[in-house]
Amino acid sequence: MRKAAYDSVLNIEACRFQGILQPFPPHFHEYYVIGLMEEGERRLICGNMETVTRQGDILVFYPGDTHSCVQAGAEPMDYRALHIPAAEIERLAEERHISVLPAFSQTVVSDRELADCFRHIHQSIMDGRGAENRGKLLRFLSALWVKYGGQSAAPVQEYREVVEKVCAFLETHFAEHITLEGLCCYAGLSKSTLLRAFTKNKGITPYRYLETLRIGEAKKLLEQGVPPVDAALRTGFSDQSHFSRYFHLLIGLSPGAYRDIFTGNNTEEKE
Repeated sequence: MRKAAYDSVLNIEACRFQGILQPFPPHFHEYYVIGLMEEGERRLICGNMETVTRQGDILVFYPGDTHSCVQAGAEPMDYRALHIPAAEIERLAEERHISVLPAFSQTVVSDRELADCFRHIHQSIMDGRGAENRGKLLRFLSALWVKYGGQSAAPVQEYREVVEKVCAFLETHFAEHITLEGLCCYAGLSKSTLLRAFTKNKGITPYRYLETLRIGEAKKLLEQGVPPVDAALRTGFSDQSHFSRYFHLLIGLSPGAYRDIFTGNNTEEKE
């Protein structure tokens, strides 16, 4: 069972995946993701850290955090998550008089009290009552920041400036036909050097980074009601089947079902 909803007042997406065995390959999001493992175990890799998530664990991902997960036990995953745009996080932090957003040294947090609070907030959004619990959402985020936030400097990686230059190029030209040879020429690096440097800095290959960018842009189009076939063509996918397959692989929903969240407020898929 895959369910999703969108709260237009909070500008937050909520999703719930129950009975899921699907692996999720390395990818990232443009928004914050806060999730809760209700059941099942998953082997999670985020950056250079690997851990096994278990029942009751809270997951926190920053925009741009590359992560992946696979099944770690026999019990299927039951997972709920909120997708919060960075602008909303900054606005909520300002309301709580938090001038600098903290960094989290750990992606996985075990805290029963916060998990119970998050579950209530998430369910209210799924039920169309998210705006009623905005205050509770603010208190939850504040508690999460105060208890588990810190300040950590990002490590300096080899060829970091070149990799950022390549990322900026991909973000601008994602809808075009892009080859590894062309990226190497643009970066002034050999294939092996670019692949090694890019993966070391971003935790993901240039091709996977490009595809993830395309999915992120396609989501924006689907949110505006653009048909999936048009969203695929406008974001550089060669055909709709490739687009649909990759969209489901990363987002957990079909493009049509995701579009329905914004045309009908919620959606549900059964397998």
